[in-house]
Amino acid sequence: MTTSTKMLCCGEDLGMVPKCVGPVMNELKILSLRIQRMPSDLNIEFMHPNDYPYLSVCTPSVHDTSTLRGWWEEDRATTRRFYNQILGLGGEPPLFCNEDITYRVLKQHLDCRSMWAIFPIQVNTNRSTLDSSKQDIFGLNFKYFEKIDPREQRINEPSNPEHYWRYRMHVTLEQLG
Repeated sequence: MTTSTKMLCCGEDLGMVPKCVGPVMNELKILSLRIQRMPSDLNIEFMHPNDYPYLSVCTPSVHDTSTLRGWWEEDRATTRRFYNQILGLGGEPPLFCNEDITYRVLKQHLDCRSMWAIFPIQVNTNRSTLDSSKQDIFGLNFKYFEKIDPREQRINEPSNPEHYWRYRMHVTLEQLG
């Protein structure tokens, strides 16, 4: 694939991946995927974007995970460790993932060594509404999430066969302007 196109290739190297995959991807110049809360090293709980390699794509969440806001509310103890260790903030984290937290997480991704930081927003052309596999970026502005339950923003839940790609953004493109 890498010899038949000039496009960059990105491999989904998440989860249980044999140790040989990383070196082969590196040799073939295939970008890896980096998600803070899904470290490839089983000895750490979170990855820090500062540790990502250049040949990588970073993102705070993907279609098979909860959004940043949803994850923030899932486990208070985990959130506290992330808040203290990765964001470098002391004390207790806010109960909800507010605009400041979202900004800090996204900024870490934008400032890291990864070749790409991706926060895609897809347009549903049938209804001029947004399908978003990264609602995280909307967490930067309270008006886009104040009345939305973060659990409703999850795209896919692989463990639940009834939860399928049905999410539709509640804001039209015109309303974003």
